[in-house]
Amino acid sequence: MSLSRRCSRTACDRVAVWTLTFVYADQTAVLGPLSLYAEPHAYDLCAEHGERLSAPKGWDVLRLAPDPAAAGPTQDDLLALADAVREVARPVVRADPQAVPYVRETGRETARRGHLRILTSD
Repeated sequence: MSLSRRCSRTACDRVAVWTLTFVYADQTAVLGPLSLYAEPHAYDLCAEHGERLSAPKGWDVLRLAPDPAAAGPTQDDLLALADAVREVARPVVRADPQAVPYVRETGRETARRGHLRILTSD
């Protein structure tokens, strides 16, 4: 199974680098970077067919250039990931070690087994 998609044009076996979609209400053809997933109403095009693309008379072609900065993780992404890992690894300190967070007790505790408690309604 190949991880890369092929050009949607007949008899073209080149690797797709663009995705073409249509906005019929605006009479616009949108050519952008290859989408993450193949969509049934979109066309994947190779570099050559993407450059030679033309639209029907009266239609506009909107060409979205790929953002080179979006190609990989940024410094901000890496810092956010490191902060998330640190936050998960940080021990939780509670004033009352027996307290269970986010529990609204409506009764009296009658028994306890491990981390579970049995409450009776008053």
